[in-house]
Amino acid sequence: MKTHSLRLRLQVIQVITIAMALIITGYGLIYLFERHVERRIGSELDTYIAQIAARLSFEPSGMPHLAGKLADPRFENIFSGLYWQINNETAGVSARSRSLWDTRMTLPNDTPGFGKVHIHYLAGPQSSSVLVHERRLLFKSPAGEQTVRVIVAIDTAELSSLSSKFSFEVAIALAILGLFLLLAGWFQVTIGLSPLALVQKSLSAVRSGTVSRIKMPMPPEVSPLVDEVNNLLSAQEKTIQKAKNRAGDLAHGFKTPLTALTTDVKRLRGKGEIEIANDIETTALAMRRQIERELNKARIRDVRTMPIIEVLPVIDRIVTTLQRTPDSESKDFQIECNQNLGVQIDKDDLTEIFGNLLENAVKHATSRIIVKGHVKNTQAIFEIEDDGEGISSSLREIAQKRGVRLDETISGSGLGLAIVGDVLEAYDKRLTLETSSLGGLKASFQLPLSTPIGP
Repeated sequence: MKTHSLRLRLQVIQVITIAMALIITGYGLIYLFERHVERRIGSELDTYIAQIAARLSFEPSGMPHLAGKLADPRFENIFSGLYWQINNETAGVSARSRSLWDTRMTLPNDTPGFGKVHIHYLAGPQSSSVLVHERRLLFKSPAGEQTVRVIVAIDTAELSSLSSKFSFEVAIALAILGLFLLLAGWFQVTIGLSPLALVQKSLSAVRSGTVSRIKMPMPPEVSPLVDEVNNLLSAQEKTIQKAKNRAGDLAHGFKTPLTALTTDVKRLRGKGEIEIANDIETTALAMRRQIERELNKARIRDVRTMPIIEVLPVIDRIVTTLQRTPDSESKDFQIECNQNLGVQIDKDDLTEIFGNLLENAVKHATSRIIVKGHVKNTQAIFEIEDDGEGISSSLREIAQKRGVRLDETISGSGLGLAIVGDVLEAYDKRLTLETSSLGGLKASFQLPLSTPIGP
């Protein structure tokens, strides 16, 4: 796929956008989950603080004491990850859960307000980190008022474990979602660009001559482009028609002077000026052929409406005509062409090609001319061979230039091969000159193949 491809650009943008959206979503979900877990665990820690405060009593020395055990067994398991501690600020003594064992949690050196929950992240047992909720409370006891700080803490490793498990599950879910979105994006791009594929197909049909305009219904976003293309085709047709009309006017303008020259040639011959008459006739003939060539070029520029033409009848008609000329005496024509072979080309163009090539072969052949036509892939291949002297490889390119005559002893204007080249060029084809298997010249070319006509 090319780097400037519109499809590639859209798909790259989709991949980047989807990836960024999924990454942001993943981090957002993990953050919200951690916040939710913290609030949920914080709520449990606050509940434990309330339970401890309800069971708290004091010894005469001010030592805090809990009546009974808390429901969560982790408070009784050493370094279980769940801890409580009571600091009596009045008596300067403290009590703690069995899970703390011989460890003491050190609070920040601050004086929080009474009754409010304060949250800290502190160092815990065995180099752990703990989330701490504490409340500063005032109790009445036989020894007087006691100010205590009730602390409940949980190991953050538990929070990290929950977060890691959630992150893994979220990553799997988002990966599946990402694959689905990429597949959906691919379908979206494919379906979204399908009208452009229809436009390309329609333009190919216009170019091949199947239709003259793009007539398929298009989405509103593509319709302006289609309308502009159709308008361009209309303008091109008008331009071509004007060119053809000007060429016709030019030909008509030369018709009368050429007719007058023909009359002058007859008068000169009648007066015995044979050499001058021949020179004028040769010049007039060259002018006529040049005009015909330019008319052909004006006609073959419009190649978008090409019908399907059977080749064999065209060849037979040309050969029949040439066999009546003096140059065809004692020359054998051998036609090897599929009977139902059809090509997509203007009929006059096809006649122009075979007419010029066969006329050229008749002039130079010694006794034999072969016309071949066969199919190769989607193209029709044609070859015209003769047993004449042929053309050397160094002169074949020169021979196709207009007005060039390699053999001045043979009549002609030197435009035949040039006209054939012009016609083939209009169909993106070219004439190839090679050495014939008969020893003379082989002229070959290709034309677009159509569906065979007939049974």
